[in-house]
Amino acid sequence: MRSPALRHVLTHLITPLLMCIGMGLAYMGAFVTPEPHHLPVAVVGSAPQAKVFAQTVKDTAGEKLDVRTVATRDDAVGLLKSRTVTGAYVPSAKAPELLVASAASDMGATAVEKVFTPVAAKEGVPLKVTDVAEPVTDDPTGQGLFFLLIALSIGSYASVAALGAAGAALPMRVRALLTLGVSAVVGGIGTLLAGPVFHLAHHDLAGVWGMAWLYSAGILFIGVGLHTFLKRWTTLTMMVLFVMLNFTSSGGLFRPELQNGFFGTLHAFWNGAGFVEGARSLLYFGDDGLSRNVWTLVVWLLAGLVVTGMAALYERPRPARHAPGHTGPATATESAATPAVAPAERKAARAAGEKTEEEVEEEVEETVGV
Repeated sequence: MRSPALRHVLTHLITPLLMCIGMGLAYMGAFVTPEPHHLPVAVVGSAPQAKVFAQTVKDTAGEKLDVRTVATRDDAVGLLKSRTVTGAYVPSAKAPELLVASAASDMGATAVEKVFTPVAAKEGVPLKVTDVAEPVTDDPTGQGLFFLLIALSIGSYASVAALGAAGAALPMRVRALLTLGVSAVVGGIGTLLAGPVFHLAHHDLAGVWGMAWLYSAGILFIGVGLHTFLKRWTTLTMMVLFVMLNFTSSGGLFRPELQNGFFGTLHAFWNGAGFVEGARSLLYFGDDGLSRNVWTLVVWLLAGLVVTGMAALYERPRPARHAPGHTGPATATESAATPAVAPAERKAARAAGEKTEEEVEEEVEETVGV
């Protein structure tokens, strides 16, 4: 095997190996050891006994729980439906009750139940668990929205290969219009999956499509813009941004209170969390918190438009640097600005650094095959 060929293979192996390391660190760091971390819970009652009980729970749990007291059961239900708390315990000598909202997080509801079941057991009475916001029967764990997020993400960042690499010969304005169209199609596919196919969403499909479009468009515009600058490293960058950091911080499997501080912090502003929490708000919680999550998606879309705009400026043809009578090889910019080139000029453009058709196809295959 010739040395240049070996170097070519080894260079292409860098990306999958870095993906292996990154995916292992991200997924195992976020999902392997979920533990409560300032998990918000409430104790119902205004009597001094309730406050003493709440303080006892807090002292026993330490930093695992953030415990507050609320006066009535209705107040506790309100906090659960606004996702301010993960669970609420109603003390009783005969029939203690735990309120949860599993549509917000099935894992969070399970974690709270594990905390308060032993408390009721000490009183020698069974614990009644009441779910005030259950997911639809077609999605009993409430995790279907997380897998919908994965489908939308893959459809979006894989499309960057076609729009960024195979579409490199097209003007940026054309690629931008294609990006709008592709993101609308990806959002439509996601809506069909969420609605008629798997019945995750029984209402507000138009709203689901709108958020899916915003989410997809943000990823696509960022990817198409970055491709101008990063070339073959765009794939790795997109994987870091929209898989490694995105899926792990989305809250689709574990709410941030069950993760370490890094992923919990990302949950506050990352686009995957904006989509998942926004869809939950729309489908289960009466639009509570929806506007904030939509604005998160809008900000990511605006960031994508800025990156794409910068790429368009970077790709603008520059004045030729050669004298009028110069007959040497054309620069890459000059060659890209020429609609059709003769074979000799094509060879000169290749020497100046332009991609051949084979190289473009190879980059597309590499990205889509991830």
